[in-house]
Amino acid sequence: MPSSSNGSQSERPDHGRIRFIEVTRETRGRFEDLFEQPGAPKYCWCMAWRRSSREHIQNDEKKRMMTTLIDQGTPVGIVAELGGRMVGWCSVAPRETYRRLSKQQDDSETGIWSIVCFYVPKALRGGGLASALLDAAIKQAFAKGARVIEAYPVDEAAPSYRFMGFRDMFVARGFHEVGTAGTRRHVMRLER
Repeated sequence: MPSSSNGSQSERPDHGRIRFIEVTRETRGRFEDLFEQPGAPKYCWCMAWRRSSREHIQNDEKKRMMTTLIDQGTPVGIVAELGGRMVGWCSVAPRETYRRLSKQQDDSETGIWSIVCFYVPKALRGGGLASALLDAAIKQAFAKGARVIEAYPVDEAAPSYRFMGFRDMFVARGFHEVGTAGTRRHVMRLER
């Protein structure tokens, strides 16, 4: 695959051939395959926003904690598969499975699912895979009973939190802003 980091263009995946797979006990190996690829976020195992009793956790412990959640049946997200290879990730799960995501969060609300993270390999960035992952995450959350989907994207010019997605991608799907989280993240919602 060409790498966008060396000046070549991003590869555009055929979205019709992408399968989106919920990460479960049975599909956990696919999630692990993705996160163990070169360049993948194995330093976090998507535990940055999950509930934990400790702040600083080693990478192998993060993986163990995530696999425990998966094995317990806790929804954690979806992976994208193209031609038998794992090519993307979106963390989409009930909001109560994450730590507090914004100061205005009302924990008495029920039926809220949150989208907090995307991972697309560098060679596939800019080809629409993040948007396809978002569409699949929305479908997944509503199919699992979400009443509201909440997300925390940034503007494209933001220097950090870019893994949470870009605001315009959410606006294009009908999300509306309900507040902010910190100085860069927008709190956006989509209601069924």
